Amino acid sequence: MKKDVISSVDSRTRLAGHNRLELLVFGLGDDQLFGINVFKVREVIRCPKLTDVPKATSAVRGIADVRGHTITIIDLADAIGATRMSLEAISDAFVIITEYNRAVQGFLVNSVDRIVNLSWKEIMPPPTGTNTSNFLTAVARVDGALVEIIDVEQIFSKVVGVKEDISADVLHEVQGMAQPGSIALVVDDSLVARNQVRNTLRQMGIESVLASNGKEAYSLLRRWADSSPEQLNRLAMIISDIEMPIMDGYALTTQIRRDTRLKGLYVILHSSLSGGFNESMIKRVGADQFIAKFHPDELAHVIAEALKNRPMHLAESV
Repeated sequence: MKKDVISSVDSRTRLAGHNRLELLVFGLGDDQLFGINVFKVREVIRCPKLTDVPKATSAVRGIADVRGHTITIIDLADAIGATRMSLEAISDAFVIITEYNRAVQGFLVNSVDRIVNLSWKEIMPPPTGTNTSNFLTAVARVDGALVEIIDVEQIFSKVVGVKEDISADVLHEVQGMAQPGSIALVVDDSLVARNQVRNTLRQMGIESVLASNGKEAYSLLRRWADSSPEQLNRLAMIISDIEMPIMDGYALTTQIRRDTRLKGLYVILHSSLSGGFNESMIKRVGADQFIAKFHPDELAHVIAEALKNRPMHLAESV
């Protein structure tokens, strides 16, 4: 592995908010290349000593002490249904330490290649019919090679499990707030993430309209503004992921705020990228809220706040 890959990870977040990203490209034991957003990566290290976790799923290869913190190490190949890494290979493997969904975990990979700088416009949805398509959010072509971008929400749902139902006491607080017929536009390139958000909205009595990237969502909103204004009147909020192919959540929000017909819509950015950077970016692009994925009770409270503020925002847009 090139030393500059490890040393440069900490300084590669400056492109976020400009519809660009940098991918850390890595391998899982064959010729296929995979990618993960550098913004989610804390560091890349040689695989440390692993301690077995009793009764863990096969993708969890153990836990490790990394700089005084106990971190779960996930075999990424196993998690996406590929060949599990052999014990012999682990000694020469790498661990990508990442922060997703407010937790730190390590992904065990065979090799780490390099960091590449791309525009989200260059990132395309994955082709259908591939064995690993359920675990991909997108693909990119880099120097003639196809790089598959991992759907981390899908992996967490399979390996770790995610709470999806609103707690009874919170549901009691938020039920009945939505006006009959209210809808929400849910924008996310991860099928699992879209369904998680849709499930929370359903429990609150709100119908979901789904889009897989910002461009698709913005096109839909413009069609509604042109020919179906009644749909905009029903639209209580937009809940959008930040990282998406073609047009990311920041760019989507910027386009909405520039459109006089849409600028009053309530926009919630919802991302596995936690931290202060996102909270400052929501102010810059004009989003109303940011919430880190995924906790249904917290999302329910943010949705409830959107429902309270919606009349004011609609009035501002007139």
